[in-house]
Amino acid sequence: MSDFILVAHGFPSNPDPAEAALGALAALVAARVPEMRMIAATLAKPGALARALETLPRARIYPFFMAEGWFTSRQLPRRLADLGSRAEILSPFGADPALPALVIKTVTEAGPGDLILCAHGSQVARSSRMATMAMAERISHSLPGRRIASAFLEEDPHLRDIAAQHPEAICLPFFALRAGHVDRDIPEALAQAGFRGSLLPAIGERPEAADLIADALRRA
Repeated sequence: MSDFILVAHGFPSNPDPAEAALGALAALVAARVPEMRMIAATLAKPGALARALETLPRARIYPFFMAEGWFTSRQLPRRLADLGSRAEILSPFGADPALPALVIKTVTEAGPGDLILCAHGSQVARSSRMATMAMAERISHSLPGRRIASAFLEEDPHLRDIAAQHPEAICLPFFALRAGHVDRDIPEALAQAGFRGSLLPAIGERPEAADLIADALRRA
């Protein structure tokens, strides 16, 4: 039997809701791959990763992150090393080859209109920006007639400015979990811009996310 730990960043100031959501997702994935065991841990919840490694000491790590960047290449390996683990880290959710099709399906179901693909962004690391803009480019050919704009919370072009330019667009948060950014920061930026369009749930909240993860574990 193969073991996996689903790991996400979580929300440090209020870690319990994200921890619960990630645990629920892990249960959905486990139900799809009964020949495997999967549990979950956020980095923000004190002791969660250590407890998960104690439960499944030979597990591999599935990063529920949107980009192959600082968290997946530096922070997560460092946290594992600090716990005495040499667990293999798989490719993150945001790099899944089936994710563009899920984004296209999500936007199509939301109805007509321009699209704002909103991500975290960073003033230092480039991974969030590059992953978001690459996704916008990949899906543009399958969404003809729509203008697609990338926007960020922590760098330019800021969501507030892009939303003001596209006040009736569809806004899709390119995030894995619903936490402070999706619950608070994105709605606040849209309100400041006078946005009148549709704000969708984070792409990682789609029911199909569990299917994508299960398929990735079968390929691992």
